[in-house]
Amino acid sequence: MVRMDKAKVGLVEPQYAEDKNKTHNAGVVKSKGLNSFIHGWSKAENLKSFMLEWVKSENGKSSLSSSQSPFARFKLLALAATTMLMMLMGVLLLEFTALSNTMRPRLVTLRSSYSGLFGPPERIYENNGYLMVSSNGGLNQMRTGISDMVAIARYLNVTLIVPELDNTSFWHDRSQFGDIFDVDYFIQSLRDEVRILKELPQELKTRVEKRYLYSMPPVSWSNMSFYYNTVLPRIRKYHVVHFTKTDARIANNGIPEEVQKLRCRANYKALRFTPQIEQVGRKLVKILRQKGPFLVLHLRYEMDMLAFSGCYEGCNETEMDELTKMRYAYPWWKVKEIDSQMVRMVGLCPLTPEETALTLRALNISPETQIYIAAGDIYGAEKRMAPLRKAFPNLVKKETLLEPSDLEPFQNHSNRMAALDYYVSIASDIFVPTYSGNMDKAVEGHRRFLGYRTTITPNRFVLVRLIDQYKNGTLSWDEFSKSVKEVHARKGGPTKRSVFPLKPKLEDYFYSNPQECLPQMSKKSTNKSS
Repeated sequence: MVRMDKAKVGLVEPQYAEDKNKTHNAGVVKSKGLNSFIHGWSKAENLKSFMLEWVKSENGKSSLSSSQSPFARFKLLALAATTMLMMLMGVLLLEFTALSNTMRPRLVTLRSSYSGLFGPPERIYENNGYLMVSSNGGLNQMRTGISDMVAIARYLNVTLIVPELDNTSFWHDRSQFGDIFDVDYFIQSLRDEVRILKELPQELKTRVEKRYLYSMPPVSWSNMSFYYNTVLPRIRKYHVVHFTKTDARIANNGIPEEVQKLRCRANYKALRFTPQIEQVGRKLVKILRQKGPFLVLHLRYEMDMLAFSGCYEGCNETEMDELTKMRYAYPWWKVKEIDSQMVRMVGLCPLTPEETALTLRALNISPETQIYIAAGDIYGAEKRMAPLRKAFPNLVKKETLLEPSDLEPFQNHSNRMAALDYYVSIASDIFVPTYSGNMDKAVEGHRRFLGYRTTITPNRFVLVRLIDQYKNGTLSWDEFSKSVKEVHARKGGPTKRSVFPLKPKLEDYFYSNPQECLPQMSKKSTNKSS
């Protein structure tokens, strides 16, 4: 495990806005203000006594002589009382003004002390520079990458600029950070850990606009030593460093626990969707809940998924040719020649809708269960979806549950659509992904963080063999169902992350099982160590 040498990297422990000496001084100011107020009140009392003495004086007696009418005497008394009242109010006004001036610093201090009402207190530290990042990939790939950037910025003592979202990937979504995430909440909720700005200060912004910017892609699966020893010196030298990629930039394992916990806080708490997305997400969940429990099925059987993975199970010659041409059309999909059957047998293909139906039936999912399809357009939808629809007639998706007007702001914005599916997936009674993609891993980890909500991750390596044996008659239905249940007995509960130090891609992804952030796992680790 990497030790965090604070002296080496210039880490400064958090110092919050309220200073003890300032608080003491404010208390002194308050005492002076009260003394001034009491002194003023004494002046008013003296004024009152003066007026009473004047009324009782000889001149007063002559003025109120019995020769005058009662009405005249009343007018004179009223004049004296009014004069006294006006002078008293003047004294009080002057003293209150002085009091408010002396109390103002104290009021400011109190407001700062209670800044927790508007977010945690701001962390004060010596800033080493600025970090700009361009997130890459789809919504969930960007989401977890941004969480890594928060942790990196915090432990390098640098200011993070609100990340740019990927507008160039396959989905061509032009949404920016504030279109998907609540940017102000993101900044305020993390202010006790890291300083986040919406844009660079003007003088640095001018430099960047003149193309004077140091850019680099951080090494994948790096430990914190890489950032301390390689990245931090560059930030100090150039003042601003730009990361061109954010996905999987921190290792899954061997990372200090405080870094891991900040990754969780950023991902599961600070990255809140915009009010508009959350409002529509809540509406979807409410509609589903009105009809009882529901299962979310992340059915990865879209055309781009099949073309990318080379998975042609159930496709005819024309479809296979179409998918192959699509794979060759995208140069950044590096693997072109793929043995579809071999890929399927090692468990690297998404389950087909038919295979999914068999799996859910074998797990005794009721045919009456509402199944929300979290996915894009299914390839060959009518033909492919027929077996699943026959087994589970209550198939729904956001387009069938909402009015077109509800989804109009999200049209042509695939990441905003994905955000709605993510929201519903987190809230579901059961979550079932048919492939281990970025969304599946992110949702699984988020559901663990929220209390180990039921997640069934199909073991595709075993399933395709069991399904083939059932379909060719080698296994009976009862045998098939029993075997499927045994393989999937673990449903999102506590478990240790797998570790392969030299092959991080084979490990359990940190965000699919953030065990350092889960109370049950932390308690087990403590008991074991003691």
